[in-house]
Amino acid sequence: MAPDKTALEQLKIHRPAGPGTTRRFAAAGILAAVAVAALAALWWANRPRALPVKTALARQSSQGDAATLLNASGYVTARRAATVSSKVTGPVLDVLVEEGMRVSEGQILAHIDSSNITASLNLAQAQLESAQRALGETAASLDLAQKTLRRSEELASKAVVSAADLDTASAGAAALQARLERQKADAAVAERAVLIWKQQMADTVIRAPFEGVVTSKNAMPGELISPMSAGGSFTRTGICTIVDMASLEVEVDVSESYINRVTPGQPVVAILDSYPDWKIPAHVIAIIPTADRQKATVKVRVGFDKLDPRFLPDMSLKVAFQAASGGAPVREVIVPKTAIAHADGKDIVWVVREGRVERRAIALGLVRDEEAVVASGLEGGERVVIEGAEGLSDGVRVAEKTL
Repeated sequence: MAPDKTALEQLKIHRPAGPGTTRRFAAAGILAAVAVAALAALWWANRPRALPVKTALARQSSQGDAATLLNASGYVTARRAATVSSKVTGPVLDVLVEEGMRVSEGQILAHIDSSNITASLNLAQAQLESAQRALGETAASLDLAQKTLRRSEELASKAVVSAADLDTASAGAAALQARLERQKADAAVAERAVLIWKQQMADTVIRAPFEGVVTSKNAMPGELISPMSAGGSFTRTGICTIVDMASLEVEVDVSESYINRVTPGQPVVAILDSYPDWKIPAHVIAIIPTADRQKATVKVRVGFDKLDPRFLPDMSLKVAFQAASGGAPVREVIVPKTAIAHADGKDIVWVVREGRVERRAIALGLVRDEEAVVASGLEGGERVVIEGAEGLSDGVRVAEKTL
C-alpha cells in the first residue's frame, strides 16, 4: 500500500530562515548594485563627448549680383605720374610745393641756382652787342668804299685816273663786303649763344609738366640736383613726384590658367582693402598681350566707372570679374571668413546638422576683410563652424555656441 502524502509531509523537518541567510542575500544585492554603478560610471567617463565649437549662420545677401567668374587682387596705379627733375645740375634754391598740394600745368615747383648761368648769359649778350657794333662799323666803311668805287669808275671813263687806282678801289669795296658778310654770321652765332644761355636760365625754373597732385617731395633747399644719378654721392635726381589723379586705374595680375575668363569691357566689382563694404563698379580696359613667365600671370588693366577722391595710388584691392551684362542674377551666400578651411587642396566649411558636423566642399567667391562669399556648395540659413574646427571629422558630435 502506498504511503499517504499527508503523512509524508508531516515527517519533513521545517527549519526557519536564520539571520545569516538574510545577510548573504543582502550582500549579494549590494555587490550587484555596485557593479552596475561602476559600469555606468566607466561608460560615462569614456562616452563620446561633444566637441565645443562656435557657429554662425550662413546668410543670404539681400540683393543678387551678376555671377562672379574670377577673383583676383591688384593695386591702384596712375597712368600719368612723373618724378620732376632738372635739365641742369646745381643746388636747389627753394621748393615751392608740399605733399598733397594740387598743381596746375606750368606751375613753378622750384628754382635751381642760376648764378653761373647768369654770368655766361651776360657774357654772351656782351659778345652779341660787340658783334652788332662791329657790323655797323663795317657797313659804314663799305658804303664809303662803294661811293669811292663809283667815282673812280666815272673818272676812269674820262681817263682822269689810272686803271690801277680803279682796281684798288674795286678791291677795297669787295673786301669790305666780304667782311660785312662774315660779321653778320658772327652776329648770328652770338645771337644763338644768347638764346642757348637764356634756355639754360629758363631750365633753372622747375615747372609742373601736367596738372596733378604732389605725392612726394624729394629735394630740399641746399641739396644738389642733377638729371643724372651719381653713384655714391648725395646728388638728388628729382624735385617731387606728381600724379594725375584723373588717370587712376587698377593693375591686376591674373593667372594665365584663368585669363580666358577675362575680356575687354567686362564688368568688374572692385573692393578696396581700406573700404571693405564699398563695392566699386569698374570694367576691363585691356589685357596686356604678354605673360610673366616667372609668375605665370597676365597683367589686366581695369578702369573705374567713376573716379572718387578716396582712390589713392598704390592702394591694394580685390576685384571680381563678373559675367557679361544680361546674365541671370544670383544670390550670394555670405559666411564669416574664419569659417573657410582648406583640406586636400580644396576650400571647405564644417556644417552643423542635428548636433553633428558635416564636411562640405565649396566654391569660394569674393573674400573681403571679415566675410567671404560662397559661390556654391552652401545654402543660406545653414550653420557653419567658425571656431574650434581643429580635429573635426565627418559625423563628430559637437556642442555649439551660436554667434
